[in-house]
Amino acid sequence: MELLTEYLAKGFVTMLSISLPCVLVAAGIGLVVGILQAVTQVQEQTIAAAPKIISVFLTIIILGMLYIKVLTEYFREGTDLAFNVVVRSANYVLPEDYYFHSKPFAAEMQDTIKKPTDEIDNIMKNPGKIPWSENQFKDKYTPRSRGANPRPNFIETNKMLGR
Repeated sequence: MELLTEYLAKGFVTMLSISLPCVLVAAGIGLVVGILQAVTQVQEQTIAAAPKIISVFLTIIILGMLYIKVLTEYFREGTDLAFNVVVRSANYVLPEDYYFHSKPFAAEMQDTIKKPTDEIDNIMKNPGKIPWSENQFKDKYTPRSRGANPRPNFIETNKMLGR
């Protein structure tokens, strides 16, 4: 779990390292424009917006390749973590027979319309009549069959045994 927390913290650091130069440039331009407005006694709010927008845009253009490299490295590290580290760790992986007794998405994976051509033919023969408004065409709810509960994973087992 510490590994995933460290990766999340690295994501926050990456986000801050990408946004910090743009924020600092905007703050610096805002300070300079604010001082110039105070000296010249021109108190127009829209004067500060254009230099800030242009300077942040130039900052993104200048540092864009660095941002792409930082994000690419973060993505590579995340995929390596997801496909090489977490998969081989017993703390994060469910046992291979976890879904042997229960299939959580079995109902969602089946087609709800058995014969789509029959439904289309019925609609074409009876224009203006909605076939799903009749009870015989509505899907019926059937609860899934319950099998034996799967075994707890490694972490749950340790918590139950008080280790």
